Amino acid sequence: MQKIAVIGAGQMGSGIAQTIAQYGMQVLLSDVELAVAEKAKAGIDKSLGRLVGKGKLEIAEAEAALSRITPIADYAAMADAEMIIEAATEKEAIKQSIFAEAGKVLGADAIMASNTSSIPITRMANFSPDPARFIGLHFFNPVPVMGLIEIIPGLATSSETTARTRAFAESLGKQVVEVQDEPGFVVNRILIPMLNEAVFVLGQGTASIEDIDKGCRIGLNHPMGPLELADFVGLDTCLDIVMVLYNTTGDSKYRPAPLLVKYVEAGWLGRKTGRGFYDYTGDVPVPTR
Repeated sequence: MQKIAVIGAGQMGSGIAQTIAQYGMQVLLSDVELAVAEKAKAGIDKSLGRLVGKGKLEIAEAEAALSRITPIADYAAMADAEMIIEAATEKEAIKQSIFAEAGKVLGADAIMASNTSSIPITRMANFSPDPARFIGLHFFNPVPVMGLIEIIPGLATSSETTARTRAFAESLGKQVVEVQDEPGFVVNRILIPMLNEAVFVLGQGTASIEDIDKGCRIGLNHPMGPLELADFVGLDTCLDIVMVLYNTTGDSKYRPAPLLVKYVEAGWLGRKTGRGFYDYTGDVPVPTR
């Protein structure tokens, strides 16, 4: 593939765009306003600069990657893209609207993919012009660093679409796992209930933030404790995903922790807002309770 469109210039969309550009493809990076997409490209410039500073990328390579990214604010420019990747917030109604609008310019042989981390692909495919060319393509954050992509065919996804999407994912230097279209897929089906349970443990006063994270880091040999990881993912995103699991399966084991709901209602969403289970306003994160 030579040209890819990415809809959503937030943390995930920017990471996807950077990765694709580093691997030699042209990228159209879109958001609701051109200024947002341009700001995202400036952020990618800084990210590439850090790689140069660490000796992981040559200056010429960074400049070439950045030159392949074109910020846009409408769908018309995507007509010749070979794949359109939706990387918007984990709200199904927003994604459905994007698929309907982007579908109007989707090329006859192009693929429409969603970076959803939990929402059923078969259901969302109904809002695309051709469910046979619709697929889940779940990247992990931070995209330039994480080595995994989940590919999730929907019930109507063609074998050709799946094969082309796998080839694209592997061309980005990623490992690929193919997953059946079940809520949360594989990684988040396992991870999010663990993070949610950590918040239950905190809310019930079983242990402090520090000791919950320390216990899991050392006892499970994880690089990051579950509450710290939830802050990194975004507490609103964690809640969105656990609600998809809960509402789609009807299984009470996915009931969201009340404390997680309270933090989201308070706007304490983690690193991106400066406060979650930790306070990030200083030089070192500090537990908030």
